Amino acid sequence: MTKLKYMFFTMLALALAAAPALAQTAEEVAKANANTPEVLSSKALAAGIGFGIAAGLAGIGQGLVGSRAAEGAARNPGAASSIQTIMIIALALIESLVLFALVIVFAKL
Repeated sequence: MTKLKYMFFTMLALALAAAPALAQTAEEVAKANANTPEVLSSKALAAGIGFGIAAGLAGIGQGLVGSRAAEGAARNPGAASSIQTIMIIALALIESLVLFALVIVFAKL
């Protein structure tokens, strides 16, 4: 119980110490959010890398779904139609996540 109490008060102290760092005036915020060429190029680079990671991991996931569905159909040919239906739904959901990532990339740029 004392460990929990120490952790709670430590987190409380850290949260209270961080609050003044978030206090900015409107001018400082406008100056920090200026669309300088460095900021724009960094945003484009981060969006490209992020979308590449999302698409790559989705490709790996789709490959795993396809291989496991083929394995399941090979082990039980009678259930192949239901396995195929579930596989198509899973592939559609995985692809929708990639499309959401693409929408986020276009919204941020």
